[in-house]
Amino acid sequence: MSDYRAPLEEIKFTLETMGQMRSWTNFKGFEEAGEDLVAAVLEEAGKLAADVIAPTNRTGDEVGAQWRDGYVTLPDAFKPMHKAFVDGGWPTLSADPAYGGQGLPSTLSTAVTEMITSANMAYSLLPLLTAGSIEAIAAHGSDEQRKIYLEKMVTGEWSGAMNLTEPSAGSDVGALRTKAERQADGTYLISGQKIFITWGEHDLSENVIHLVLARLPEAPAGTKGISMFLVPKILVNEDGSLGARNDVRCVSIEHKLGIHASPTCVMSFGDEGNCVGYIVGEENRGMRNMFTMMNHARVGIGLQGVSIAERAYQQAVSYASERVQSAAIGDQSRAPVAIINHPDVRRMLMTMRATTEAARAIIYRNVWALDRAHHAGTEAERHAAQAEADLLTPISKSYATDIGVEAASLGVQIHGGMGFIEETGAAQHYRDSRIAPIYEGTNGIQALDLIGRKLNMNGGAHWKSLIAEMAEFATAKDNSDLQKAIDALTAASDLLLANGVENIVDTASAATPYLRLFATVLGAYLLSQQAAEAERRLAANEGNPAFLRSKITTTKFYIEQILPQATALLAPIQAGARSVMAMTNEDFTHV
Repeated sequence: MSDYRAPLEEIKFTLETMGQMRSWTNFKGFEEAGEDLVAAVLEEAGKLAADVIAPTNRTGDEVGAQWRDGYVTLPDAFKPMHKAFVDGGWPTLSADPAYGGQGLPSTLSTAVTEMITSANMAYSLLPLLTAGSIEAIAAHGSDEQRKIYLEKMVTGEWSGAMNLTEPSAGSDVGALRTKAERQADGTYLISGQKIFITWGEHDLSENVIHLVLARLPEAPAGTKGISMFLVPKILVNEDGSLGARNDVRCVSIEHKLGIHASPTCVMSFGDEGNCVGYIVGEENRGMRNMFTMMNHARVGIGLQGVSIAERAYQQAVSYASERVQSAAIGDQSRAPVAIINHPDVRRMLMTMRATTEAARAIIYRNVWALDRAHHAGTEAERHAAQAEADLLTPISKSYATDIGVEAASLGVQIHGGMGFIEETGAAQHYRDSRIAPIYEGTNGIQALDLIGRKLNMNGGAHWKSLIAEMAEFATAKDNSDLQKAIDALTAASDLLLANGVENIVDTASAATPYLRLFATVLGAYLLSQQAAEAERRLAANEGNPAFLRSKITTTKFYIEQILPQATALLAPIQAGARSVMAMTNEDFTHV
């Protein structure tokens, strides 16, 4: 497995172009986020990721998380690595200063998280889930809960876990059976079992704070009757010290295709009838509260797609540069050359690079919209930024995680037979990447969210505004290829928006191709913006010419080789569900 190098130049450029980094100090709360501070943070994060965290990736895959008698242990190398992460203050970067955070932009912490995730995707889920738990408690918890739990979670001393899924309730969360019983002292007793609980039990933090969805006895059916409860692994005394062990136990962990060092737990609550929980927010409002955490996690999972694609790309470039095989096509010499000289290998490498950079641009723009939704100067600006973030979130999660899988698969292909051998490490990236399109809402669910909720918000005002922005740019730059793709996106959007309830199956069948169409066009637009800035800097003799030229070349490749796929996706969207739903259930069994 090749070493990981943080792509600092690419990340900083994306922060500047997609995250408006040079304007951060103009926003209330971000006054300290100047260029020198940002550069220092990125530099140190890159060192941490490359030198401390990345070396644990292979060990984590080979040794994995180990379960014994209700306890989960991680490889020995993880403990000093996690300590370095916590002691360096990295979990506090964008957290609220009221709870010990540094209050820097989430867009900056996203850049740091990208590096951490590329270094070790399995480990990165620990701070990701903790950050989401912090956001949910901060938004919906009581003052007492914030006081007791948030500071320890912000520093990374305690971790957080999200408990939704049950054996009988996967994506249909409303079918859950976990129960909550009110007690006279205002607490609740929780009973039930949850599955697929990421980092639900481990030995890196001294406490795990579970956010658990459960149902009160008289609660209405479905998602309207779900409440959220805070269930600590170890109960916390009034003075903040740790008390007795709560009645919550990890009964097993899953044996998975990838991310072996991320314990995926089966959690049992109340086996002895004494699992104490505390209501978060109002009763029967748990699903709304949990979405605070889930939306945070969905963008973070999208970032995992970018991170694993970047790691796979770096390894593929390293291998292709060293592996000598066959003469170069069209060369008079028949001497064998490094395979990076062969056109099809170049095509695969460029596909990995271009789609990774497009997905990164989408993610960073999405997170900057979230930052503006909290820190913009006027209510109108904050509202518009939140609307943009809502629109982009399912696109970020779905497109970027699909790209992660596709890039990792191409990485294996570039390695040839050696890619199928575990020793090279290429297979680990592929195995690790495959979960990302599944968890935190499958990509099919993200596509349904896009067409079912986000497309119809305010009569389509938000996507229409974004399309108008893209079209204005295409016209100004006389970019006919981009305009053609924008026209296809507009036609698809208009068609799906016009579909009524009677055409809902047609709309649902078009959801996934529509999301891919939207993401591909958006990626082309954002890369074109970056290329235009690269051209400006080249002309002004600003920055690294080699990097700027490569950005322009990568964008041209995307426009010529990737973007045409977008216009082709209009046809299946227009076709509707005719062939999708034509076969009977029994027909599928015929072999």
